[in-house]
Amino acid sequence: PPLLGARLRASTHLTPLLLVECAIIIVKGVLGETEQAQAQAQAEVEAGVDATSGADGAPTFEDISTAAFHIREGTVRTRCTHSAALSDRAGCEVWLKHEYEQRTGSFKERGARNALLSLSEDERARGVTCASAGNHALAIAYHAGLLGIRATVVMPTIAPLTKVSRCRALGAEVILHGASIAEAAEYSRENYVNSDAHLTYINGFDDKQIIAGAGTVGLELLEQVGDLDAIVVPAGGGGLIAGILLAVKTLRPDVRVIAVEPSRCASLRAALDAGKPACVEMPGPTLADGLAVPCIGARSFGVIKDRIDETVTVSEQDIAVAVLALVEQERIVQEGAGATGLAAVLAGRIPGLEGKTVAVPLCGSNIDVTVLGRVLDRALAYASRIVRFSCVVSDRPGGIATLTRVVADTGGSIKDIRHEREWLQEDLFAVEISVTCELNGAEHLAELKAALERAIDDGDIGRWGATPLE
Repeated sequence: PPLLGARLRASTHLTPLLLVECAIIIVKGVLGETEQAQAQAQAEVEAGVDATSGADGAPTFEDISTAAFHIREGTVRTRCTHSAALSDRAGCEVWLKHEYEQRTGSFKERGARNALLSLSEDERARGVTCASAGNHALAIAYHAGLLGIRATVVMPTIAPLTKVSRCRALGAEVILHGASIAEAAEYSRENYVNSDAHLTYINGFDDKQIIAGAGTVGLELLEQVGDLDAIVVPAGGGGLIAGILLAVKTLRPDVRVIAVEPSRCASLRAALDAGKPACVEMPGPTLADGLAVPCIGARSFGVIKDRIDETVTVSEQDIAVAVLALVEQERIVQEGAGATGLAAVLAGRIPGLEGKTVAVPLCGSNIDVTVLGRVLDRALAYASRIVRFSCVVSDRPGGIATLTRVVADTGGSIKDIRHEREWLQEDLFAVEISVTCELNGAEHLAELKAALERAIDDGDIGRWGATPLE
């Protein structure tokens, strides 16, 4: 059966476990081929995919196996390493899949190269187009250049300038249009697909070959991590989670696959509740901008809905803390979307992982330096490692020294200090001091607060200011 051949091609050597899996595949193929075909067709119809449309239909496991063969020389087989520090912190065995090691910094290269290699000669000659603000655009630009295919990338005007310049440096024609991805995609289709140019549009998360390419991450995880219990995957448009689900549930249906979404854009959860793709309204931007897709792809949802084990959401604080943890403990820089899976693990959002072996793809590292600085600062504040407070002290010599001595005696390090005299109308000889200092965490914060309250009670410091320690 095709599934058997695909499984053999996905493996580097024969093992007893592999032989057992192949035997199971044969039995299932003989006994359930008709039922499986009917179920797949029904899923495609419900997902809005034409089951008779050939290359445009729903992806299969064999598509993933074929993709693994096609992209083996043009993409990186990324490392999957165990993190002792994060494992201790999370209470489970954490394995990190380093997808940011791809040339353009994200897993998107797998699907992009697979989609480009699947084009006909005529489609290659005409060229391709896509709409993206970041990783998909970079992946298409890079691999189109390697394969000698003309690429026209439409990016919204909100796209980071660094990513715009990188796409141009990779050889793509970059068009800036629209205030959102949706507007950029509409412009791309109207001007480059439904026009004399007749370019091929490659959707960044719902194209059949994109999903198949992303699924190769799942194949590698099963080979790289023994006794794998769960895979925790960031979910946005659905291409990555769909591909991993299709690969993993075919070979190891016992492995839990959990989707993680930012709470500000839980489009997969909304689709599962509605039974079909449903758009959500975002209350504001998210650190995981790469996952900010208000409506999950129909083709991806057709794969996900009957295979996913669980979905959870994480807060902006959870994501920021995960980015900080990777920088501090693993010396790895990740964008918000890339760290979202780990955020759920560290925040304890997923029950039942205690003591289990858990794999987490680190999906992308394309974050602006200025944004990274803000994310780290907010994570430090959330973890009580940067705190701000104000106290009113005497405006005579020694008043400020008393306050700073209390901070120093508790081991705090003052990062910034400001004087506010003008707003204390009732006391001409007092000054409000606003202090920002670095601490070691919540216990250190409690120690500093107790020391300051003792100083206030003893009269060494006047009182709390407008911003007391909480």
